[in-house]
Amino acid sequence: MELSNYELFVLAAGAVMFGLYLLIKGGDWTIDAAVFVAEKTGLSPLFIGATIISFGTSVPELFTSVNANLSGFPGISLGNVLGSNIANILLVLGATATILQVEGKAKDLMKDLFMMLLATAILVYGMMSGQFGMLLGLIMFAILVAFVAYQYFTNTLELEEDDDDEEGGIETMQTAVFFLIGGLVALAIGSEMLVRGAVVTGTIIGVPEAIIGLTVVAFGTSLPELSTCIAAARRQSLGLILGNIIGSNTFNILSIVALTAIIKPLDVVSVLTGVQMWATVAVSVGFAVWMLTVGKITKTLGYAMVAAYVAFVAAQYLVPAMAN
Repeated sequence: MELSNYELFVLAAGAVMFGLYLLIKGGDWTIDAAVFVAEKTGLSPLFIGATIISFGTSVPELFTSVNANLSGFPGISLGNVLGSNIANILLVLGATATILQVEGKAKDLMKDLFMMLLATAILVYGMMSGQFGMLLGLIMFAILVAFVAYQYFTNTLELEEDDDDEEGGIETMQTAVFFLIGGLVALAIGSEMLVRGAVVTGTIIGVPEAIIGLTVVAFGTSLPELSTCIAAARRQSLGLILGNIIGSNTFNILSIVALTAIIKPLDVVSVLTGVQMWATVAVSVGFAVWMLTVGKITKTLGYAMVAAYVAFVAAQYLVPAMAN
C-alpha cells in the first residue's frame, strides 16, 4: 500500500524531529564525557572551553554532514555548515545577548576572529572551485590542528573558570566512556534519521535539499551551541559565549567540511554559491568587525539579529530565486 504525500510528510517530519532529539542528546553526552576526560587528564579550563566545547557542540554538524555526503546529498552537507555558521552568530549569539549583553576586548579576540575569517575565505575558495577534494580537506584540517595547538600554548581567549560542575552526573572514567559511546551512537542514528527525513520533506514540498540543509538541518544542529551559550549567559560567562561561537564557526569549516571532503570529495551544489554563500561571508565579517570596533552586543541588537535570522530563513522559502 502506497502512502499519500501527507502521510509521507508526517513520517518524514517525525524522523526529522526524532533525529534532532538524538543529535542534541548525543551532543550533550559527548560533550559531558569529553570535558570530564579532559579535566581528569589535566587540560586547562581555558583550553577546554575554547576548543573541546567548541568542537563538541559542532559534533552534530559533523555527523550530519559526513552522513549526508556519503548518502549522496552534498547539498545538505555543505548547506548545513553555511546555515550553522549563520545561525551561530545571528540566532545563537543574538538570543544570548537578549539575556546578557555580550562584550569582548579586541586584543583578546583579534587572532581568533582572524582564524574564523581565514576559514571562511577558504570555504569561499572551495565553493567557487566547485569541489572540496581530499587534498584541500587535508590542508584545512592541518590548519585546524595548528590553530588548536596555538590556542593551547597562548591561551588567546580569556575564558572564566566555572565552579558549577556540569558534566551531566559523570563521576568516573567508566561512566564517561559509557556516555561517550552512547553519545556517538545517538549521533550516528540521529544524523541518519535527520538526513533521510529532511530529503523526503524537501522533495514533498518542492524545496531543494541544499535549502533544507541550510535552514532546518542547520537550525537543529546549532541547538547545542544555543543551549551552551544560554547556560553560559545565566552564569555571566562572557568568555565561554564568545569562545563557543568563534570556535564553533571555525571548527565547522576546518573540521566538518575538511573531514567530510577527506572521507569523500564534497561537491558544491550551485544553489549555495549565490546569496547563501555571500550571506555567510557578510555575517562572519560583520560580526568580526563589530566585535573589534564596538566590542559589545546589546539586548536591542540581539533582538535585531534574531529577527534578521528569521527573515533570512523565511526568504529561502518565500523568494523563489534564492532556492534556485
